[in-house]
Amino acid sequence: MPIKPGTDGALLLAITHEIIAQGLYDRDFLVDYTNAAELVDLDESSSDYGMFIRTNKPAEEGCFDAQNKLWWDRKTNAPVDVRCEGCDPYLLGSYELEGRPVKTAFQMLKERVEEYTPEWAAGITGIPLETIKRLAHEMGVTARDQKIELPIQWTDVWGREHDSVIGNPVAFHSMRGLAAHSNGFQTIRSLGVLMTLLGTIDRPGGFRHKAPFPRPIPPCPKPPNGPEGVQPNTPLGGMPLGWPADPNDLFVDDDGHPVRIDKAFSWEYPLSVHGLMHNVITNAWRGDPYKIDTLLLFMANMAWNSSMNTAQVREMLVAKDQNGDYKIPFLIVCDAFQSETVAFADLVLPDTTYLERHDALSMLDRPISEFDGPCDSVRIPVVPPRGECKPFQEVLIELGTRLKLPAFVNEEGARKFRDYPDFVVNYETSPGSGIGFLSGWRGKGGQKFLKGEPNPRQWEMYAKNNCVFHYELPKSYQYMRNWNKGYLEWARAHGMTRYAEPINVHIYSEVLQKFRLAAQGRRAGRRPPAHLAKRVETYFDPLPFYHETLESELVDTQEYPLNALTQRPMAMYHSWDSQNAWLRQIHTHNYLFMSPQLGASQGFEDGDWVWVESPHGKVRCMARFSEAVEPGTVWTWNAIGKASGAWALHPKANESQKGFLLNHLISEELPPCEAGEHLSNSDPVTGQAAWFDVRVKVYKAADNEPRATFPQFRPQRRAPGQDGRRGKWQAYFAGMFRRKAGIE
Repeated sequence: MPIKPGTDGALLLAITHEIIAQGLYDRDFLVDYTNAAELVDLDESSSDYGMFIRTNKPAEEGCFDAQNKLWWDRKTNAPVDVRCEGCDPYLLGSYELEGRPVKTAFQMLKERVEEYTPEWAAGITGIPLETIKRLAHEMGVTARDQKIELPIQWTDVWGREHDSVIGNPVAFHSMRGLAAHSNGFQTIRSLGVLMTLLGTIDRPGGFRHKAPFPRPIPPCPKPPNGPEGVQPNTPLGGMPLGWPADPNDLFVDDDGHPVRIDKAFSWEYPLSVHGLMHNVITNAWRGDPYKIDTLLLFMANMAWNSSMNTAQVREMLVAKDQNGDYKIPFLIVCDAFQSETVAFADLVLPDTTYLERHDALSMLDRPISEFDGPCDSVRIPVVPPRGECKPFQEVLIELGTRLKLPAFVNEEGARKFRDYPDFVVNYETSPGSGIGFLSGWRGKGGQKFLKGEPNPRQWEMYAKNNCVFHYELPKSYQYMRNWNKGYLEWARAHGMTRYAEPINVHIYSEVLQKFRLAAQGRRAGRRPPAHLAKRVETYFDPLPFYHETLESELVDTQEYPLNALTQRPMAMYHSWDSQNAWLRQIHTHNYLFMSPQLGASQGFEDGDWVWVESPHGKVRCMARFSEAVEPGTVWTWNAIGKASGAWALHPKANESQKGFLLNHLISEELPPCEAGEHLSNSDPVTGQAAWFDVRVKVYKAADNEPRATFPQFRPQRRAPGQDGRRGKWQAYFAGMFRRKAGIE
């Protein structure tokens, strides 16, 4: 079902409109497991405007989502404590409480989506009205009438016994298509709310959690919240990444300016839990928020496919100030290949490939867990490292040791870890916690799981078990984990959560409302700088809403009518994979895929060379027609096109002469607007890079133009030590000598 890029939120909100209008939502799920029935304070004069009404009873100690709120009871027609015995709350309704107007969160959602009709969405998305209505009806009726019941007994966190697990069989899959836009956060929220209305959270047939999830809302870890959190020879005063839940959690100085070089956790991108690596080079080049003396890059090809507007980034890497000094004085690049970025490095740290090193797919990072229980794995070298290559993990451990960071040295200042495998085995999240990178075969003899003392034979035991550890939860713990008493107590006992408390789904977000109140000047404490106040107030809406992508609001969409997208090749998900000789026979160059109607309207044929132009640049490439492409969209594979001479390829290799990058057309920063001149081209809430927002036009290249991609750069020099290309006679004799010497 083709859809105009960046309009997914409109489709999801229109379906939500229909689900509510037709009464196809799961009322019981919303009441029991979400904040939908809780009362919101709508007193305009109150500093708690838009916050939930709370009782006088104290919140549970350590509870992040305190259950001290109110419902409006259907039986007594009066406010009552949530979860009170025998209560039956209204899901919809507006009331007056001690002179204050209040509404249920679900009532506010209903009112919000009233304007998001299927007719409205059809005009935005390009999806026919009838299709939108059909999708909504199919989802709602399937969830309501085709329930799955499993004979699994379980107990909820409030002590209620359940004889079975009920599932609503409607599931969604979402990845970059929804997220990589400047409206991606609200789009993903819209999807989450729709899933919640249908009651598909951690139930059979719907979305399923994988350990260590679910996490408390909001999650516990926080970043440092001021310059004092960063001191020489001192560990960070918080997590490098974390989950701000309040303006006071932001990593800013007293004037509200960002502390991090990427400006993450600042008023510009408050909830940027992944950081903004894509802006680091530009910020360092500009000296905003400060100048740097060293930049270290690992597994990020920032001089090519990992950056927006690649040509500008390449210029920044060699730019000098008025004194003739480099604006980025010292660049360290860790890479296993001669990538485009290696050519700019002052120091190259030769990394190993995945076949030459130990790796841990850890429960502390992004584990490979299954639905039925925690799962993690390791990689063990199958060949020794070549030359002087060293795993980057080893480099970091060496740096941490030499810098005397507390995690890497003992009380006497001596080295704590021999190497990376030793680090993985012996590191604990806190002394004596028994929680480390790997959850399998812990304890002195390997008899414990998830939590236990370091085991010196842990790697050996993983190797004997196909490098994978899998713990299967009891059946009664495998569903409804947000509210499953047995699971939550088990998760707390094994260090996956701090509290065995319900993790209710938030269709209405108080976290977002706190930032909005700060922007409106309604609350004491931190407030955004004046030029960012309107931006925060607009996008930190406690309910999902639709807005155009930021770039589309700021560029001439009549001049640039098409959306342009990049996708990672299925055979080469990362650029490293493109060095596989067999895969290069499949993908040696890429095309710009488009609807045949576009070619017909612009006078070019399938296979012709064309120009693709955005407000930020232009590229020349080959066109390829496909009926599967949405008429207003063009797209290509990313990471196939290479700079000439990079990756030890011949300067005239297809990858550089016929392959290209759409990145040259994507702006790293938005055009100047009322919020500032140097805002990242990213989601204003999360800082997620808006890779898919670029607008372009496409037209035929002239017949006398070179049949090669544009732009082209001076061929990258071969790395020192690389053998020159041998002639046939040289190769013959070299092979003969190797055979005589017994070298395979």
